[in-house]
Amino acid sequence: MESSGSSSGTWQGLILVGIVTWICVSSHLNFTHKIRSLIQPWVSRQVLGGVPLILRIQKCQNGVLDAFFSALSCVVSVPFYTAFLPLLFWSGHGRLARQMTLLIAFCDYLGNCIKDVISAPRPSCPPVRRITATKDEEDNAMEYGLPSSHTLNTVCLSGYLLHYVSSSVGFENVSIQYYGFSLACLLVALIAFGRIYLGMHSVVDIVGGLAIGVLILSLWLTVNEQIDDFITSKQNVSSFWTALSFLLLFAYPTPEHPTPSYEYHTAFNGVTLGIVTGVQQTYSQFHHEAVPQVFSPELPLAAYIGRVMVGIPTILLVKFCSKSLAKWILPTVSSALGIPIRSSTYIPKLKLDNVHANGKKTDESKYSVGYLQRLCEFLCQDSFDIDTGIRFFQYAGLAWSVVDLVPSIFSYINL
Repeated sequence: MESSGSSSGTWQGLILVGIVTWICVSSHLNFTHKIRSLIQPWVSRQVLGGVPLILRIQKCQNGVLDAFFSALSCVVSVPFYTAFLPLLFWSGHGRLARQMTLLIAFCDYLGNCIKDVISAPRPSCPPVRRITATKDEEDNAMEYGLPSSHTLNTVCLSGYLLHYVSSSVGFENVSIQYYGFSLACLLVALIAFGRIYLGMHSVVDIVGGLAIGVLILSLWLTVNEQIDDFITSKQNVSSFWTALSFLLLFAYPTPEHPTPSYEYHTAFNGVTLGIVTGVQQTYSQFHHEAVPQVFSPELPLAAYIGRVMVGIPTILLVKFCSKSLAKWILPTVSSALGIPIRSSTYIPKLKLDNVHANGKKTDESKYSVGYLQRLCEFLCQDSFDIDTGIRFFQYAGLAWSVVDLVPSIFSYINL
């Protein structure tokens, strides 16, 4: 056991050191700009050349197709999965919920990194007609194009769900497996075509999403069991994942122009930290393989509906409280440590000069925070966006409540 723990600690340390090394080397050598200068011109030409095809597809536009593809895009969007995952946890399918949460986070991180590295445009509107029926779609339109996140996520999640159901239920009938695979392919095809029809992506974005999605799914199917075993093993899980989540806030490329992609990454980074730490602490109580599942005698449908009615307001309350606490604590701590910060969303009245003034009241305080200021300079930032920390803690608190606080409440009130 000691040998196993030592081995686990070694590879955890190697991963963290590797990420720090990558951040330093890539920043020093400006990898993002070099990769962008090689790939962006080619992708931009493909996007421009694909506009006539999009216009031909949009000639068959009508209200029914607009509504159908807009609704389908919402069903496979990240906000939908975010709302669906708590219901999956509370239904007793903890292992599936854990894996899908981590897979979505991995897809979101890798897909958005590639988007912001390449910084390739979406199809020009006009002449392309872009349909953004929801606020989420309007935000998506502000991101770069390659790869298509909807296509990438659908490939990975439908493929993993098919694998999970097949391995859990043990479908040996080839025809059932064929129908399941065909259904997954149909869903991917509809999503891909819909993104072009809605004017959100060009063909090169879709092909990129398909290719990257297949690669991520193949990788995930080889490591998902090991990752789940690690999360439930209680071997430095919380400390390692906290350090990993913190480093991943910095291990992200700078786009050509600001987009919401980093905000999505920050949110799901917080979600994974909350899920992992919560599951690690309460696995033997609420998330082991023998917990009752919905529609079983131990968890009938009525009890499950009761869980949802109690759980949803609770996690929304925790999200609000986490956000409020972070808005109060993080600026105070940053000011005390002399860390330069800024805010454009959560604390609009925050002034960078005031933070600097608080850190420079005396010569002694100036010297005491010198190393922190050098760290800021080393990371090529004049100041840190406090909104990132607020968003991170907000979603970490929400996710923790899904797997720890809310199940404790269920146990207390016999749900």
